[in-house]
Amino acid sequence: MKSRWQRNWRLLSMLMALALVLTGCGKENLSTLIPQGPVAEKQFFLMVLTSSIMTGVFLIVIIILTYVLIRYRQRPGQTGIPKQVEGSHKLEILWTVIPFLLLIVMAVPTVAIAFDLAKEYSNKDALQVKVTAHQFWWEFEYPDLGIVTAQDLYIPAGKKVEFTVTSADVIHAFWIPALGGKIDTNPGLTNKIWLQADKPGTYFGKCAELCGASHALMDFKVEALEPAAFDAWAKKMKAAEAAPAPTATAAAAQGQEIFRKSCMGCHAIGNEGGKLAPNLTNFAERHKVAGIRDNKKEFVAEWLTDPQQVKPGNTMPNLHLSPDQVNALVEYLSTLKVNQ
Repeated sequence: MKSRWQRNWRLLSMLMALALVLTGCGKENLSTLIPQGPVAEKQFFLMVLTSSIMTGVFLIVIIILTYVLIRYRQRPGQTGIPKQVEGSHKLEILWTVIPFLLLIVMAVPTVAIAFDLAKEYSNKDALQVKVTAHQFWWEFEYPDLGIVTAQDLYIPAGKKVEFTVTSADVIHAFWIPALGGKIDTNPGLTNKIWLQADKPGTYFGKCAELCGASHALMDFKVEALEPAAFDAWAKKMKAAEAAPAPTATAAAAQGQEIFRKSCMGCHAIGNEGGKLAPNLTNFAERHKVAGIRDNKKEFVAEWLTDPQQVKPGNTMPNLHLSPDQVNALVEYLSTLKVNQ
């Protein structure tokens, strides 16, 4: 009996230690517990408030339970049934009023913050970004700036950004943990949410709604820039969309021709091309390919060779390109930059 108790205690201790260790695995730019903007800070305040109240109630109940178990335990020499005590109007009123007051303490700030976060902002007050979720990538359109991009979301630090979100296929959920809560993207409907990054930095976003085979791989990156740097980026993106990408080598020129024949029906560069797949205007400057792997030539080649192997269920077909065609396309894609 003692050996079994010791074994269970060791197991419980190991699980508690593991839980404490895992709580340190969160990244600053991918954690709701390290808020990086006003929306995230308000939501974090509500988490702390409700967690503190629930923890306090739990501890008080455990203390009372422990007291009762010890105070009214059966002692040596006691026989028969103890005196039974039933009903106490004071206690009944007390444990009715206290939970009611605690609910008010949680409800008032929750409702106030919910109404505050539900505000919509005019174009003058906030940068407008239209977000369209696809299986399994993200499209970002800046209607006031005339810019369309994908996977990498650029925003100015210290300024409100209002997102109008929708979906091109199934239900997804737009979520940047460090900046604020998630919101569903529904096909045929639009939702709105505003977020703000307090300081420049790189944050990460995810799809928070099970949406298919590669749901876990549907990530995106958020670059919060100083306002002047954001304006410079927007100006360069606008200029790049109006001009074709340069082709520095013969291989890149060959890749551009392959792109025009095989890829431009779905992908766009600047204002030319289709809108079924990610806009590739600044592809060479993106940190990730398909939102999951570092943007290196060997992985781009792997992706072009068999996209389904890399990201199952995505809508990009296997074009059955030869190794030479893949290499030429990789060279061309490596020229797609706006910061030159």
